[in-house]
Amino acid sequence: MATLSFKHALGLSPIAPNTYYHHNKSNQNRSSLCLKAMASTKVEEKLGIKIERNPPSLKLNELGIFQWPKWGCPPSKFPWTYTAKETCYLLKGKVKVCPDGSDEFVEFGAGDMVVFPKGMSCTWDVSEAVDKHYKFE
Repeated sequence: MATLSFKHALGLSPIAPNTYYHHNKSNQNRSSLCLKAMASTKVEEKLGIKIERNPPSLKLNELGIFQWPKWGCPPSKFPWTYTAKETCYLLKGKVKVCPDGSDEFVEFGAGDMVVFPKGMSCTWDVSEAVDKHYKFE
């Protein structure tokens, strides 16, 4: 069974990198709005951790995030090493992550999508209980 991207499903076909044309005029306005919503999100990168604040639901659905496994923990502080790249989406909670060897931290919370690189060792400082979907690659 073939899986279509949201761009194709909305009646868009690629003509060049990041450039699409509408082949279904009835979806043209909806497609334009969806692409603008995708383009308006910004990914921050700090200390090797990427954070996308409040990504649009279309992106979350296309990635299948709500079918990923879930994990949660109460407020706590613990060390962690990523043996694989992890992408996670926080449903609730607030966290500060401090990579080993750094005096700085990265803070994220509910509604954020976060990517941790393979090999990173850090300390998680969970100030509000976490509930997240996650995927290791």
